[in-house]
Amino acid sequence: MLLRARGPDGTFRITVEPADTFASFGQKLSEVLPDNVDYNTLTLSNAPAGGDVKLLKDIVKYKVSQIGLSHGDIIFLNYKYNDASTNGHANGATSIPTPSQPLVTSTNRLNGQAVLPTDNLPQDPLPVTSPTERIKNPWEVVRQSPLDDRLDKQSGKIPRKFDQKMCRHGAKGMCDYCMPLEPFNAEYLAEKKIKLMSFHSHLRKINSATNKPELGSSFMPPLSEPYYRVKKDCPSGHQPFPAGICTKCQPSAITLQPQTFRMVDHVEFADASLIENLLNFWRLSGCQRGAFLYGRYAEYTEVPLGIKAVVEAIYEPPQTDEIDGVTFHDWENEKEVDEVAKLCGLQRVGVIWTDLIDAGAGDGSVICKRHIDSYYLSSLEVAFAARLQAQHPKPTKWSDTGRFGSNFVTCVVTGDEQGQIAISAYQVSNSATEMIRADIIEPSADPSVMLVRNEEDEGETRTRYIPEVFYRRINEYGAAVQENAKPSFPVEYLIVTLTHGFPSDPKPAFVAKPPGFPIENRAVIGQDQDLKDLGKRIGYKNGQLEKSSDAIVGVSDFHLLCFLHGYGLLSKDEEALLCRVATEHDTADGFQLLSTPGWATLLAILQSTGERTPKRPSPFDGDGSSNNDERLAKRVGGVRLE
Repeated sequence: MLLRARGPDGTFRITVEPADTFASFGQKLSEVLPDNVDYNTLTLSNAPAGGDVKLLKDIVKYKVSQIGLSHGDIIFLNYKYNDASTNGHANGATSIPTPSQPLVTSTNRLNGQAVLPTDNLPQDPLPVTSPTERIKNPWEVVRQSPLDDRLDKQSGKIPRKFDQKMCRHGAKGMCDYCMPLEPFNAEYLAEKKIKLMSFHSHLRKINSATNKPELGSSFMPPLSEPYYRVKKDCPSGHQPFPAGICTKCQPSAITLQPQTFRMVDHVEFADASLIENLLNFWRLSGCQRGAFLYGRYAEYTEVPLGIKAVVEAIYEPPQTDEIDGVTFHDWENEKEVDEVAKLCGLQRVGVIWTDLIDAGAGDGSVICKRHIDSYYLSSLEVAFAARLQAQHPKPTKWSDTGRFGSNFVTCVVTGDEQGQIAISAYQVSNSATEMIRADIIEPSADPSVMLVRNEEDEGETRTRYIPEVFYRRINEYGAAVQENAKPSFPVEYLIVTLTHGFPSDPKPAFVAKPPGFPIENRAVIGQDQDLKDLGKRIGYKNGQLEKSSDAIVGVSDFHLLCFLHGYGLLSKDEEALLCRVATEHDTADGFQLLSTPGWATLLAILQSTGERTPKRPSPFDGDGSSNNDERLAKRVGGVRLE
């Protein structure tokens, strides 16, 4: 088809095919335009002024037919000219775009070299400190998780069957009573008793209101994280805070509302033994226990476009356990444990702790501390969960900052209203995470309320700005009223509840036979990790492995893998093979592992540690109690007093 390009240097006729890209169109333009045209500034528009303007370098990968151009259309060009000193080149890049080397935006440059859109890009953008520091075209720069990419490609529509009463069309027709529903449909969620919509359903809802492709407007990222801190580099020109502040840089008033969506919808524990091992510490010591959850994120089909966290392992870091709480200490091998989890295809997905008090009935029942009349998560726990979520942001290309919320979950093992041990799963809202990050709120002695900080307490050393905080509630007359959150407000406004459960057909990644390898950091109850325990788990006895198959199954234990990683006996390739054997249980890989030099070194160390020689059986040993009594009498008779 023929396109007319009108610019400062006249009108040119360009012949292109509908399947050609704008990179090819730019190549043909370069043949007719002056040599000193700066193609980085070349723009295309559908009108001489006030139309939709696009940079050529931003649309080089799109086809001409995708923009809606047809035969005979006029494209209005605008561009600038290069200086003579640059000789038509800038930053070492040619000024003429070619199909083999398309133009790319400056956001796609790493270390000064052009990076094509198909190349691997950073998965997580740099942290931002101000809402003014936006990422240009985050859909090109930010690399999401593969799960988010799959959910983005799904329509999310909820199919409905033919309604015998209301539908009046044929089998191939469709009407308002049988057409698919949107994933955020409120009536469907209420019918299925889904309390909150999923993150991707929320994304579809706000994107439909933010971007309307039928109007031809440019795309805008629909997500924006809350920001409650004073903006830096205010354009008003006054001194930085706290010396100066104005309406442009100060945060607006905050109105707290329950979050209508959740980043993760469900928490699934791959095997019940994970919780049992955690409970065994409380049963043996009477003290509480905390740990981190390692697993993966998967699609949750019970909720439209839902996400679930599948927990495969629980790691207990160094801590001080008490009857009423847990104190975490410095975790020196944190990076090493995360590295082992990464080799197993896992990541840290959450945190869990116990809050149990025996009811004293002798039947295993516990006291119900957390209920509707007390609290579900205390203010201190909300602050702790918010800090962890801030440390694990979720990268997404739909946010102007490249990140939005967090998939990190919080689980509490406590007593329910029936006195049984139950699990509760939560997240805190994005507003709670930002308020903790901005140091606006702090925990209180009352676990059911959160305190709003008072900036007057700082005196002359003022370092933070505390905006007005409000929350809405239903008063005694049934009316929705707005109240000031100072000095305190209920923590329920910051909590997002999740569902949890166990699979009906468990297929855990780690399948070592019970009792398994000893759990780390349990010396307080007399449980330590040792090489002898490692030998028992892999079936090493009398200087050799009893069964190779037992060794392959025995290494399928996350605690054992972390213990071996601490010794550093295996090379990186051997350790990767070990983790693959532990999670995939492939016999061929298992025998390959048994023939590696690192495994031979491990067996040599086990042999050097030695085994205690069994005692020689005594002739007085017998099965009956009379023999034991006779042996004891002879020992006493052999004692003579001088």
